[in-house]
Amino acid sequence: MRGEHMTTHDSFRPVPRPTALSQPFWDGCDRGVLLYQQCASCGTATFPAHEICRSCLSPDLRWTESSGTGSVYTFTVIHREPVPRFPVPTVLAIVDVDEGFSMFSNLERDGPVDWEIGARVEVRFRPQPAGPALPVFVAGEDR
Repeated sequence: MRGEHMTTHDSFRPVPRPTALSQPFWDGCDRGVLLYQQCASCGTATFPAHEICRSCLSPDLRWTESSGTGSVYTFTVIHREPVPRFPVPTVLAIVDVDEGFSMFSNLERDGPVDWEIGARVEVRFRPQPAGPALPVFVAGEDR
């Protein structure tokens, strides 16, 4: 999915440090595309990036574009700054992405949202002053 880029905030967010293995994922985020690995042998979706398939142990993993949609598996709200200038409140979540993998991310709102388990979400990309854009999730259109 080609997600929208969101505006930046003047606050502190940790900057990802891509590795050779994760660089394609972060390059995709900078282009507004959520990528994951899929095994060419058995079709298993893999996230985060691995060198071999966790299901069949094949090394033939290919980067695949995700629809960027999913549902909230669980979430928590941080109300106190863990470090100065960290934006609060911040909603941290595990999102079950429709292609069959889960990822840890932020839930952000485009308007008033009362988050709940199972809520449909879609990816957006938050540019950072340093480092790659961060994938975040917002309430889906069917909400």
